[in-house]
Amino acid sequence: MSTRTTTPRRLCPDLSLLPACRALIEGGALVALNHSGGKDSQAMTILLERLVPRAQLLIVHASLGAVEWPGTVEHIERTMPSGVPLIVARTASGKSLLEGIEQRGRFPDAARRFCTSDWKRTPIERELRRYLKAHPRFGGRIVNAMGMRASESPARSKRAPWRRNDRNSRAGREWYDWLPMHGFEAADVFRVIGDAGQSPHWAYAAGMSRLSCSFCILAARVDLRRAATLRPRLYRE
Repeated sequence: MSTRTTTPRRLCPDLSLLPACRALIEGGALVALNHSGGKDSQAMTILLERLVPRAQLLIVHASLGAVEWPGTVEHIERTMPSGVPLIVARTASGKSLLEGIEQRGRFPDAARRFCTSDWKRTPIERELRRYLKAHPRFGGRIVNAMGMRASESPARSKRAPWRRNDRNSRAGREWYDWLPMHGFEAADVFRVIGDAGQSPHWAYAAGMSRLSCSFCILAARVDLRRAATLRPRLYRE
């Protein structure tokens, strides 16, 4: 008789679905999924597709232009639920991140993350406001879901998984920011993707630990070195 034992499989944590969030979803609010193309966004999309009617889902992606990993939008389209709209949000000026850096004469840093504010948050919020206004069936109510996890950084661990966004809650809008993946670890995220029969973006298999701007100013040195190997022309630029 075999005496081999197996280690019990660790179960993924539950989504941070508070009663207020559930009530909004059941009440027909729009649920917007911020999708970078990375593993956390992909796993979030898989899980929320099971909780939210597709008619209430919207996927929005902030385009970073040339510094975005090749094939990102195509990866999102390939792995997202069919029939759900995808909006690719761009800056109002149409300038790429590299053009903005050249205009400013400096790169962003941890204290001045204009890359996040000008190329991600502002374009996404603008598109979500437009979409909500154009679709009155949602009653001006929106749940803005983002894939940030607590274990990614001390700053993200302190973020509330659910909060009212007072800045965007105006003119007949009720806007809530939701971090449904906040309690997940990286292994949980990859497990969700694998169990759904999907694969993460090709950059992970190529050695990257995260998917963002190819040369993110917050990336670990090992990721920057790997990115320089994978994208030598962009690195020189």
